[in-house]
Amino acid sequence: MRIVTAPRVLVVIGTRPEAIKLAPVVRAARAVAFDVQVCVTGQHREMLRPILELFDITADHDLDLMTPGQTLSGLTAAALEGTTRVIEACNPSWVIVQGDTTTAMAASLASFYRGVPVAHVEAGLRTNDKRQPFPEELNRRIVDDVTDFHFAPTERARANLLREGHSPATVRVTGNTGIDALRHAISLDYEMGRGPLAALPHDRRTVLVTAHRRESFGAGMVAICRALLQLVDEVEDIQVVYPVHLNPNVQDPVREHLSGHERITLLPPLDYVSLIQLMRASVLILTDSGGIQEEAPTLGRPVLVLRDVTERPEAVEAGCARVVGTNAPRIVREARRLLEDATAYRRMAHVANPFGDGHASERIVNALRIAPPHTNSLAPLHHVPMPDFTWAPIGAMPAGSTNGES
Repeated sequence: MRIVTAPRVLVVIGTRPEAIKLAPVVRAARAVAFDVQVCVTGQHREMLRPILELFDITADHDLDLMTPGQTLSGLTAAALEGTTRVIEACNPSWVIVQGDTTTAMAASLASFYRGVPVAHVEAGLRTNDKRQPFPEELNRRIVDDVTDFHFAPTERARANLLREGHSPATVRVTGNTGIDALRHAISLDYEMGRGPLAALPHDRRTVLVTAHRRESFGAGMVAICRALLQLVDEVEDIQVVYPVHLNPNVQDPVREHLSGHERITLLPPLDYVSLIQLMRASVLILTDSGGIQEEAPTLGRPVLVLRDVTERPEAVEAGCARVVGTNAPRIVREARRLLEDATAYRRMAHVANPFGDGHASERIVNALRIAPPHTNSLAPLHHVPMPDFTWAPIGAMPAGSTNGES
């Protein structure tokens, strides 16, 4: 009698965004009896644990790679060595990585060296500028070059991969798994009156700000701070809420310029569910986060992107995001337009999310189920464009909003 064993997949996670976007894949794979091994490298050690607990996931392998003063080169070398050992120990049919981190790049190279097929979740994103974002743009190009299964979140990402010469047989458009995670998070009970958001004022419109990108360190961060000071001076009924990244390159200028202002609230980094609830409670989001660019349209919140380029132009083209860079006058001008012009606000808030429908993880797992183990091609399938993601945004505007949304 032939014994059929469940396929074993190794899921490698380094940062909080990776955990958010891979946790739904882990759950979907286990739901169809995959043997799933989870390896964490510890790039975001303290921020990883709450995400894994939220999705009831326990790490099988913990590399604990981070050391004080570690360079990118040192982290890359440690991640490459560490993930190689794990791959050798668990002998997976596939290794699954996500996005553009040093962890994803190192794990994909380790898999390639060991002859294990790689599945890349969120494949095909590009700015076409290898230094923006740094080092993520180069990381994801390396990952895609050694990947066997490209799971692209959008048709544009698929087109990027095909333009670079990747075989159509290796590419599937699935939507973004971050939307799967988001829809799980907003289904949970949450009390705004308790926890890290309890002290936020309720008599003003909330403007959420997040900014932490390496390419904005220095003058860019200072310009963002100056824009926020000007914005609260010119728009009297808003409260800027800024969860500040722990990196000193962010902490130092933000606290120097923004501490002590009555209508600017600086918070420590928030847990994932609290951040989602803060997004829901906000009327406008200013961010350089890729994940927030993807999530905000589902919540019906316009986004101003604090970067010069974005690898997620779908949101800009759909009309739910606008790139403003770190130019202070432009940030203030675009924010005021949305805060003061109800028609302009509605045009950006009432847009279907171009990034997914909450079922990307199921599509990924279904593709892997029919892919022969230790292969470098997905099962033959005629490409069928993803359906338009046209559900209504989740959540109404906060009480007292004057932005014109009912």
